[in-house]
Amino acid sequence: MTITLAKHAGVLHRDMESLLSRRSALGVLGVAPVVASGVFAGATPVRAEGTAAGSDRVPRDLRPGGAFDRRLSQLAAEGRLSGTVLLAHKGKTVLERAYGMANARTSVRNGPDTAFALASVAKLFTAIAVSQLAERGQVDFGQTIGAYLDGFPASVAGSVTVHHLLTHTSGMGNFQDSEEFRANVASWTSGAAMLDGIMGVVRETELRFAPGTRHDYSNSGFVTLGAIVQAVSGQPFYDYIREHVFAAAGMTRTDYYTLPQRLTDDRIARPYALLSTGERVDTLERPDLFWAGFIGEPAGDAFASARDMARFARALTGNRLLGPAYTTLAVTGKHPLPRNPGTPPGAIPPHQAYGPIASITRGQRIIGHGGGSPGAATSIDMYLDTGWVVVILSNHGDITVNPPVSQVLMQEARRLIIG
Repeated sequence: MTITLAKHAGVLHRDMESLLSRRSALGVLGVAPVVASGVFAGATPVRAEGTAAGSDRVPRDLRPGGAFDRRLSQLAAEGRLSGTVLLAHKGKTVLERAYGMANARTSVRNGPDTAFALASVAKLFTAIAVSQLAERGQVDFGQTIGAYLDGFPASVAGSVTVHHLLTHTSGMGNFQDSEEFRANVASWTSGAAMLDGIMGVVRETELRFAPGTRHDYSNSGFVTLGAIVQAVSGQPFYDYIREHVFAAAGMTRTDYYTLPQRLTDDRIARPYALLSTGERVDTLERPDLFWAGFIGEPAGDAFASARDMARFARALTGNRLLGPAYTTLAVTGKHPLPRNPGTPPGAIPPHQAYGPIASITRGQRIIGHGGGSPGAATSIDMYLDTGWVVVILSNHGDITVNPPVSQVLMQEARRLIIG
């Protein structure tokens, strides 16, 4: 693809793995080190001893001053990490660190309450909203989208189900690929206009394959889920999520912040991406290369602090967003995902659940999601059996790096937690 797609990369909210597989489409972005400042955020370490991964004890390597903490400092000093990292165990903070700048121009550092663009991690909120409506009997996972939304061709309205949308098996693609979207997104200056405009594109786009026949990550599918939330609940999508997800989980620094808010509020991390020249730039200040939509949408870019994401994890796993039965239903794997190269023989592949990715590692159930775009690299893991939560939020979205630092850190944390 040409630089035209890269110019609008600021509105891409794809899962990090999906972005990496399409990194040639963002060829104007390169990778180069840049020095980042590091600052400790106040941490409340858990009092713990030992290294037994399956017990109530916290491995020494995960505590302040341990191997993982030293690794974070190293990556920050090398310019490879800017953002916040939080590890919690059974509701108590084990390690919390912040590095780099939220706004380099105004010399505001990232801190524990800095809000970061979540990219596709925000799909978790949309998925939970749909499951809430299902729990109330207002949505049927097996029902086709034509029962809730008008305007789709009969072949789509009568074949794509809510289940297909939640599991990325709908056959829908990604609205960001549409010339119509790229030509009109700048004119959508409200949440309602953003959702209506994107849905206009989605309704006109043909399916890539017969629903249910394979898995193919779809941002269009999750925007459609957001439209269903809005239609069924009778509330604007953004208002529903604020009330029934953010407020219900006690998330005080989380919202779908608008572009004017992002440009004026230093508590919201600016997104920094690398050009092919090695220069790191604020994507909001380079509309010649990037285009930021007025507001995020159901497929991505709500904004949250690491502490708020830990609150979300506690609310979800504690059955405060859904009852126990529907929580279990939502987080249980539904569709196996392709194996990554190097996956050990006999290893259980991850499965797509209703929102999160569900996996089993050495007998432990883990759910989570990642996200990435120019200026954002995010990830959350929730350990259902041992109560661990790992949150990594970065405003250095170096999507051409494979694997991204956020994924490397998640794997290192997983190794230290599980053993």
